[in-house]
Amino acid sequence: MSDERFKNTNNMPNLKSFGDFLKWSFNRKRPTPIKIESLDEWKNFSDHKENYLIWIGHSTFLINIEGTVVLTDPVFSDRASPVKIAGPKRIIPPAMQIADLPEIDVVTVSHNHYDHLDIPSLKRLSAKNPKTLFLVPKGDQKLLNRKGIKNTREFLWWENIEIKGAKFTFTPTQHWSARGLADRNKSLWGGWFMSFPNFKSFHAGDSGYSKDFQDTQAKLGKPDLSLIPIGAYAPRWFMKANHVNPEEALQVALDLGSKKNYAMHWGTFSLTDEETLEPPTLLQKALTKKGLPNTFFEILKPGQLKKVTLN
Repeated sequence: MSDERFKNTNNMPNLKSFGDFLKWSFNRKRPTPIKIESLDEWKNFSDHKENYLIWIGHSTFLINIEGTVVLTDPVFSDRASPVKIAGPKRIIPPAMQIADLPEIDVVTVSHNHYDHLDIPSLKRLSAKNPKTLFLVPKGDQKLLNRKGIKNTREFLWWENIEIKGAKFTFTPTQHWSARGLADRNKSLWGGWFMSFPNFKSFHAGDSGYSKDFQDTQAKLGKPDLSLIPIGAYAPRWFMKANHVNPEEALQVALDLGSKKNYAMHWGTFSLTDEETLEPPTLLQKALTKKGLPNTFFEILKPGQLKKVTLN
C-alpha cells in the first residue's frame, strides 16, 4: 500500500502542474507582513474548569470543553518549513508558548503541511505530557512514531474515537498533502468534528469549497462552534481548489449550520498573495452582503479568551 494516493470526495487529486507552480512563483505578489494585535487575556484566567477557547495563532486553538482539553494543529516554530533557515516565517509569535499550556488531553492534526503538522512542536508536547493522545490523518502516524511520538492514532474519513466521553470524528475536506517531493497525497487530510456530551465543535483544517461541509452536517449534525480558515487564497486561479476565500468561508459556516464561527489561518504566516489584513475585511463585507451580524463569524485576536456556553 506504499503507493496509495488519496483523492478528494469529488475523485479529483487537485494536482497543479510544476509549470503552474513556476508561473505563480515568478509572478506572485509579496504582501507586506503586518503584525496583528495579540492579547494576553489567557494570563488572567486560572479557572480551567470553565469552558473556553483561545486562538494561539494560525490554525492552533486551545479548547477546553466539559473537562477535555484539546489543542488543534499545534505550530509553535518560527517557520512553517522543513528547515529552520528558510520558508514562511511567523509574522507574530504564538500568543501562548508550550510551557504556558495546561495539560493537554488530545492533539488533533488536520493534514501534514508544515503550517499544520510541526514535528518540533509535537515532540515538545509529547515530552511535556506523554499521556497526550495525538490524532492524525491516515498515513501520518508513521511520521510521528519515527520522531518518538508513540501515543498516536490515525484515521480515514468518518472514522472516530471516544476520549473522556467526547467523540472525535475525522471528516472530509477538499485539499491535498505533501511534506516532500515524492509523497504527494500519500497521507489524508480533513477536519475534526468534536462531539462533547453537551456541545459540538468543528475544526475545518484547510479546504477549498466543496459539498463536504453539507455532508458533515448531514452525518454529524450542526456544530455549536466552528473554526474556519479565511486566508491563503490568492491568486484564485492557483489557490481556489484548495483554499476558501472569506466569502466561501462564510458559505462553509452556513453549510455546516454552525451557531458560532471563528476565523483562523490568517495573520500568522505570509503564505500567499493577499495582504495580511485583507481576509477579515472581505469577511466583514461578506457578512454585510448576507445580512448577518459580525457575531456570527468573528475575528479573534491571538491570546483572546472566549468563554463557551454549553447547551
